[in-house]
Formats: sequence, C-alpha cells, structure tokens
Amino acid sequence: MAKVFAYTLPEVKTSLKNTTTTTIVKEAEEPAFTLAQLEFAEETLPLGDNRIDRKMKKVLASFRYQNLQTNRLHRKAAEWFPVIEPILAEYGIPNDFKYMPLVESGLQGGTSPKGAAGFWQFMPATARMYGLKVNGSIDERKNLRKSTIAACKYIKELYGIFDSWTLVAAAYNVGDMHMKRQINKQKQDNYFKMKLNSETGGYVYKLISMKEILENPYRNGYENQKAFIAYDAQKPQAITLVE
Repeated sequence: MAKVFAYTLPEVKTSLKNTTTTTIVKEAEEPAFTLAQLEFAEETLPLGDNRIDRKMKKVLASFRYQNLQTNRLHRKAAEWFPVIEPILAEYGIPNDFKYMPLVESGLQGGTSPKGAAGFWQFMPATARMYGLKVNGSIDERKNLRKSTIAACKYIKELYGIFDSWTLVAAAYNVGDMHMKRQINKQKQDNYFKMKLNSETGGYVYKLISMKEILENPYRNGYENQKAFIAYDAQKPQAITLVE
C-alpha cells in the first residue's frame, strides 16, 4: 500500500488575531512496476526481448484478480506454505518452488487425464520411485508433507542434471529426457529463449506470476490480501525428514 505522509502550509493571514494552518495529506507514489523485477529462484527474464515481455505480461494478466475473481490461491498458500517451506529449506531448494503446487493443483486439484495427482501432480510410477505409496488403499500423493519430500528429492536430482532452476521447473513439467533432447536439439540452455510446447513454454511464467500475485497482491487487484513474507531459514523448525 502507498505510504501516507503529511506536511503543513500556513494560510494567508487575514488578521493579526487569526493565524491557522492547513494540513495537506498526500499519497507517496509506489515505485513503478517493471518486468525487470520479476524472477524465479534468482533467475531473471532476459531484458529487451519483446517476445518474452509480451508473453510475461499476458500470463501475469491471467493471474490478476480481475481475471481469476477468486482468493482461493491466497487461502491455499496460507495453508500449504508453513508445511512446504521448511522442507524446501532442508533440502537446499529455493523457496520459490513453493509456488509449484499452486500452479500444479491450486485451482483445479484432482487427477489429471494422464493420471497425475496430488499437490505436486505426480504420476503413479514417479511417485513410487521417490518413496510414495500409491495403491488401491492409499495414495500418498495427496499427503502434503510426504509428497513435498518426494518432490524435493526429484527436484534436487533434476538440478544435478540441468544446473538451472528454471530448467529444473520446466523438466519437472515435461520430463528430464524431453528437456535434454530439446537442449541438445536447439543448442540452447536458457529456458526463456527455448521453443517448447505451450504448456512447458509457459510453465515458469506461471510460477513467476504466482509469486508476483502472492508477494504483491494489492497491485494485482487482490485488495483484501496481505503479502506473503519470504520464509526465514534462520528460524528453528520442528520438522524431521525421512529419507
């Protein structure tokens, strides 16, 4: 919200007996928003590329309150982040990955047509590979804590392959083999400059947009929402991770 300050000016004296002051309240202007402010895990958008700028603006606009007309994402963030953030920190994964479950399942939820389910939208085989039980009687993909631990193991493994958090996010969406092929084919390892399918090509833009509306809700139309403060890794966390 804009800060408010006041200053006083003396009125013109009409007599020696009556001298008053008038308080004028003026709103300080917020810093102008620019695309240069946007980043994911400290990886910024390439500046001066009109195609990237247009795409970022379009995706961000789709997440503004005027288009979504719901505060559901903010409510889910308030519920999920206290569980997700310390686990990410424990595994050394950037805090920005907490936005991934909101993009994956924050609005729709449920099971995708391909069979992905849960907070992190794991396929059954991938979920089992990273320690989750998925069978006829139990589906740990729908357990926030356990599925976040599994996701962290997967994300950390992907980073060992790609050495870039934006590429990791894209590979999480489309698969590591596909991303490797595209990097080799295009001879390009900057996510924003790659040509990918529409879903994967817009995935990191969605993560950045999710971050923006949660950290700066007011300027994105969410007038009754408070900004989410970044996780403080220095605070003691009562959590035990099971490898």
